[in-house]
Amino acid sequence: MGAVTDDPSTHHLDRKNLRRVVTASMAGTVVEWYEFFLYATAATIVFNKIFFPAGGNELDAIINAFLTYAVGFVARPIGGIVFGHFGDKYGRKHLLQLAIILVGVTTFLMGCLPTFDAIGYAAPILLVILRFFQGFAVGGEWGGAVLLVSEHSPDRERGFWASWPQAAVPMGNLLATVVLLVLNGVLSAEDFLAWGWRIAFWLSVVIVAVGYYIRTKVTDAPIFQEARAELEENAKAGYGVVEVLKRYPRGVFTAMGLRFGENILYYMVVTFSITYLSTQLKMDTSTILRLLLVAHVIHFIVVPLVGRLSDRVGRRLPYAIGAGLMIVWGFAAFALFNTANEWIILGTIIAGLIVHALMYAGQPAIMSEMFPTRMRYSGVSLGYQVTSIVAGSLAPIIATTLLRNFGSSVPVSIYIAIAAVITLIAVAVARETVGSSLHELDDVDRQRLAAGD
Repeated sequence: MGAVTDDPSTHHLDRKNLRRVVTASMAGTVVEWYEFFLYATAATIVFNKIFFPAGGNELDAIINAFLTYAVGFVARPIGGIVFGHFGDKYGRKHLLQLAIILVGVTTFLMGCLPTFDAIGYAAPILLVILRFFQGFAVGGEWGGAVLLVSEHSPDRERGFWASWPQAAVPMGNLLATVVLLVLNGVLSAEDFLAWGWRIAFWLSVVIVAVGYYIRTKVTDAPIFQEARAELEENAKAGYGVVEVLKRYPRGVFTAMGLRFGENILYYMVVTFSITYLSTQLKMDTSTILRLLLVAHVIHFIVVPLVGRLSDRVGRRLPYAIGAGLMIVWGFAAFALFNTANEWIILGTIIAGLIVHALMYAGQPAIMSEMFPTRMRYSGVSLGYQVTSIVAGSLAPIIATTLLRNFGSSVPVSIYIAIAAVITLIAVAVARETVGSSLHELDDVDRQRLAAGD
């Protein structure tokens, strides 16, 4: 279905089906990242005030909230491994449907939690448990969503089509920002903190229902169905995390390196910036959310454009440029934030997300092109999600701690630069995969398997 043919009618059907698959992948991804990033924003402006005891330093409570935020990242690779294992065996579609329901239920329950004043330390404990299951489901979501598109896409356009699920991430973040901005605008600060924030979490039920319905309308790609049939016939053709680490370790570790800097940059821009602007510049929540709202729109537009670019100039060049510019952004951003000029701050945030898009847009394509179909879900999930433990989950915590301990943004800038250098090294050792045929990749894998490699 993903191959382009010379028959115009078949080409039209392929394109129509591909657009349906893209819509289904994006619908679920929007839902799940709406909820994931809703937590990220709430951790900074709500959870630190109602789920934890007050401390002597404003940053202490924020660090505690970020620690519960990090639990979701720890759960993500576990979810990626479990969903990857069964997704390679039973299909991408069914696992994606399960993931979206699990995220919806846990997010709704977060909106029902009593506060620290009501039940004491049981409040953050329950929050951590729900956060773990939310992260577990999101960990399985990404690999399935991008592979559903990648495996349906034409070889020479995979970068563009597979970038759309990536664009759904800022769309989900945008939706979460809009909801919080509206609630924060129509309610008093006291009412928003007391109960208004819960509405944003309860709304997940409606969004999940829409996303789940759309995902019922697609099927797994023919290339996966072929690989599944081969797995049933050939006992030697294994799958899962052990198999992918045994046969394609270079792909896994390269994917981790590619992910490292990108993941840290994103959470510095969309999460730590909220902390910095609110604690250091004393900007009000509504102003910060409005700035992020505009930035998320730009990010959504840029991601597929970079995806298209990666089909024309290769996967590595945009990635390398993005990693190099990440170093520049890290040293310039905080000085620009300190101007307290809203237009300059907005431009700085947008610049950070554009730099991020240069790395993020091509990830689904390049990671899909690293692994054969029988273990692709496990391979991309492992490379993508395990890295989040030491990258995205810790980035806001490390940055906030550095800011508290040194009273300066310079150590934070150095931290960002080190992350960028690690990703630049990964780009240098990565193979250029633009235009790769997934069928040919499977053929090579069959030959290696037959030869006992």
